[in-house]
Amino acid sequence: MIAPHIFNLGPTVLQRGLTIPALHLAYQTYGTLASDKRNAVLYPTSYGAQHSDIDWLIGPGRVLDPAKYFIIIPNQFGNGLSSSPSNLAEPYGLGRNPVFTHWDNVHAQKRLAEEVFGIERFALVYGWSMGGQQALHWGALFPDKVERIAALCTAARTAPHNKVFLEGARAALCADPAWNGLTFTTRPLRGLRAFARVYAGWALSQPFYAQELWRGAGYVSVEDFLVRNWEGNFLRRSPDDLLSMLETWSQSDISDNVVHKGDLKAALGAITARAIIMPGSTDLYFTAEHSEDETAQMPNAEFRPIASLWGHRAGNPIFCPADEAVIRTAVADLMGR
Repeated sequence: MIAPHIFNLGPTVLQRGLTIPALHLAYQTYGTLASDKRNAVLYPTSYGAQHSDIDWLIGPGRVLDPAKYFIIIPNQFGNGLSSSPSNLAEPYGLGRNPVFTHWDNVHAQKRLAEEVFGIERFALVYGWSMGGQQALHWGALFPDKVERIAALCTAARTAPHNKVFLEGARAALCADPAWNGLTFTTRPLRGLRAFARVYAGWALSQPFYAQELWRGAGYVSVEDFLVRNWEGNFLRRSPDDLLSMLETWSQSDISDNVVHKGDLKAALGAITARAIIMPGSTDLYFTAEHSEDETAQMPNAEFRPIASLWGHRAGNPIFCPADEAVIRTAVADLMGR
């Protein structure tokens, strides 16, 4: 992985009231910023992902073409590259980890855009899952800074059922003997592997497993898929960072701030950017029904579900060219308007 750029934000007060003396945002860029800066695209990261995990869809003939756009991937707080439990200096760490919210993420991203690149308005904010949560926060908090939004397999507010999933994943990780109630005393291998298997059951649909679609991704059995794809993915990450991002996801709500004061309808109505909202038809986290209801409350949004058996992964179709083609067409439609 190419080392990311680092934007030092200095002493920063987080939304939940703690001060980080040396907050930093790690980011990577792709393409060339136009002289008028009108080709800028923001592409925030999803749960557990770093920029190198999601930049596969950047390239000629892919969803985001760097020959046309200047793309910034900011790593969200908690993912191990930007400020995270795993890299914060004391007094944080050892169970004293701050809560990062998407308010914190998007305000840091806004500073990055303006102070480093002089970008005052994004042509597109594109995001999947937690990246989509950040895209919707941008639309609700900075409507004059966003021209278009593509939000895939996500929600403006994390639903109660989604939070139950997150609590189940958290419980699996913290059931490891290394958890002392505040932090992990050693690397929780059993907890990480259990976490990965809980996650795999939710991230993909029942038909995905029934029809053995994992074979098309290069796996020879369900166990092969669980070990190499899911366990391998989460074993790369700090368990404290995984818990941090779970909390950010659980607390995600575009109206939970001093701007919208808990009024979700008002927050959705504030998203004036042209938008395409794309849930996965079999997503168990962010259901199409929930997404359709939210989309109807956005003034300039189109509801365009992805008909897919890949569940939540329909929005990150690294193994499914058909789903990628649907997303590529949607972004082309959005950018061509």
